[in-house]
Amino acid sequence: MTPGSNGASTPEDDDPFGYLYADGQANGAQPPSGGYGYPNSVNRVRPVGTRQYGQQGPAAQAPKQQGTYGQPNANYAAPETLPGAAPTASSQLPGNRGGHGGGGRGRGPNTKGLLIGAVAVVAAVVIGISVAMIGGDDDKDDKSGNQADASPTQGQTTEPSSPPASGDDKEEEAAELPKIDAKELSPSGGAALAQDVEGAQSEGGTYVTNLNQPGAGVTWTVDGIPEDGTYTVFVRYSTTDDPQSMTLTVNGKEFGSKLNMDNFARAKDGDFAKGWTQTYVWPTLNKGTNTLSVSCADGDKCNVLLDQFSLKVGQVKE
Repeated sequence: MTPGSNGASTPEDDDPFGYLYADGQANGAQPPSGGYGYPNSVNRVRPVGTRQYGQQGPAAQAPKQQGTYGQPNANYAAPETLPGAAPTASSQLPGNRGGHGGGGRGRGPNTKGLLIGAVAVVAAVVIGISVAMIGGDDDKDDKSGNQADASPTQGQTTEPSSPPASGDDKEEEAAELPKIDAKELSPSGGAALAQDVEGAQSEGGTYVTNLNQPGAGVTWTVDGIPEDGTYTVFVRYSTTDDPQSMTLTVNGKEFGSKLNMDNFARAKDGDFAKGWTQTYVWPTLNKGTNTLSVSCADGDKCNVLLDQFSLKVGQVKE
């Protein structure tokens, strides 16, 4: 459809937007005088609040907004302040002095109550944390108390009812075993007692001499052996020559090795006073009484002086 194609009709009647086109404007199309660009529309501008719905006739003119600060303004009065309006719930609250029309201001939110509530919540949280911390300390105290019970206090002792045996006790037990001096031994085969050489520890400085000949020797009858087992027999003697050795007999049976009687003191020139020393052997003894003999058998070297015999339990060296 083009402007003017329907006979007597004008372009604006045919196309309300014809004035927007060049050919429409050439045919005399004009912009509409109504509102929003539509033909015959009415565009009546009214002040805010003056339009009355459901009424006939021309719209009332908006009253001038006059008044002074702090005085009620009819144009902005709340609906409940109009004549005949029902009071609202807020106007009936205690202490409410009315709307703006009464000249007073409505109360805001109760900030004091909110502040008190917040303080109460914070206090409750702090109290709860304090109680939890105190309870935790109590648990720790209980645990530490239980642990303290397991360890001795100042009033308790951990000493055993009977102390264990020590090396000193063993030595005391060994010291109780029989011990014999030279003069108590029984010499045989030409052996004899003497006191000429100094240094013997037997009573009166007595020792056994004349052992350097076949068949010479001494015998010790030992009583009081506590039980069967290995014992250490110590023999104190003196020599100044090359290493010496003699035969040990235990309960009538020759011991498996010779009794080593070396010159451990390194004495020289026949100075027996400086040659006193000690040797040991580990025989097996029976409980009760045993017989020990030291003799000069064939092939032995027996140029020694015998002083003392002693016993200790087990295999020891001192």
